[in-house]
Amino acid sequence: MLELRPNCENCDKNLPPDSTEACICTYECTFCVACVEGLLKNVCPNCGGGFTLRPIRPKTARRMGVSLEHQPESKKRIHTKYSITEIREFSNSIKEIEPKNR
Repeated sequence: MLELRPNCENCDKNLPPDSTEACICTYECTFCVACVEGLLKNVCPNCGGGFTLRPIRPKTARRMGVSLEHQPESKKRIHTKYSITEIREFSNSIKEIEPKNR
């Protein structure tokens, strides 16, 4: 189950569970659309993979026990350990490679 992290790991923008601006990689690293498109160039600074929009967990349980109420979002804020310079260098080095080929 997705962790639904509460913030962009770069700019610390709040990304609530119903945000349409939250992007994740296969390891659930979470960044906002602006950082993914601008700084990151669709390259996760942690794993090198690409991003997709994070799905929105239903607020209402349409199946018993399956909803945001039953599986709430994470409260733990995560921040990337890489500097802006390191992120730019890494992203620029592989941004031209399609995510499926990285």
